Amino acid sequence: MTPNPSDDPGSRWSDLSRPPLNAASLRRALTGADSMWTSLDVVERTGSTNTDLAGRARDGDAVEGAVLVAEEQTAGRGRLERGWNAPARSGVFVSMLIVPPVPQERWGWVPLLAGVATATALSRTAGVDTKLKWPNDVLVDVEGEERKTGGILAERTDVAAAKGAGGSGGAGVVLGIGLNVSLRESELPVPAAGSLVLAGARATDRDPLLRSVLRSVEDWYGRWTAADGDPLTAGLLEAYAAGCVTLGRHVRAELPGGEQLVGEAVAVDSDGRLVIATEDGVQRPVAAGDIVHLRGSGGTGGDGG
Repeated sequence: MTPNPSDDPGSRWSDLSRPPLNAASLRRALTGADSMWTSLDVVERTGSTNTDLAGRARDGDAVEGAVLVAEEQTAGRGRLERGWNAPARSGVFVSMLIVPPVPQERWGWVPLLAGVATATALSRTAGVDTKLKWPNDVLVDVEGEERKTGGILAERTDVAAAKGAGGSGGAGVVLGIGLNVSLRESELPVPAAGSLVLAGARATDRDPLLRSVLRSVEDWYGRWTAADGDPLTAGLLEAYAAGCVTLGRHVRAELPGGEQLVGEAVAVDSDGRLVIATEDGVQRPVAAGDIVHLRGSGGTGGDGG
């Protein structure tokens, strides 16, 4: 009798509802002379695609436009070193290397750009309504509750000149996006997590989802760099503000160093900072921190993840 690959727990087809990605097909569709993506690799299992791609960049083994995808991450990282783990082939775990040709003080817009691009892609391909939680979470509605289904992590890295190409290299950004696609309720790492399947997505095939996300990132990145990183001219500030559910909410900002700031999130400024109006009438921009959506300020409240 011919063995069923699903009987082998180590098989790439051990869960027939979660087929593996086709790396060759993805390369044909996404890389080439007319694309910003110069290479695309799919690995079965790794700790973190961001860590791996940053290492390749420092070693001269990856050039701008390199994309690394993992079928499974065992030590994925979010902001503040939070873990991001999920069953094999249950999500999209992708990192890309970019070297933005814009002033570095505007590089802080990279994770917000990725949020807009991801939300756009999911709306188009999966047919789900998404919301953005500043600065880097993608939320979906699961039975009327806001749940985090995606996270974004942008990290600066040294980029060595490609081996054999000469030159001295420079600085770049490794942009990582993680999306829960087919996770079932019993597989969620925390109650605040969600997935596209739990949100009623019309499509949960990771191949078209990944293609759509990468094409959307390329589109928004092109607009942003053409505007020399100006988010207003690129339409990025308007798009982010329109999709950001944090705005208008009563929030608590947990800032580096242990300080906490409570107030209403009233705007995202031109530097990508969240502006919080405190009870004493002061408006303070927050560049980094953990934002908690407080109850009684619209929506279902709680931390989106």
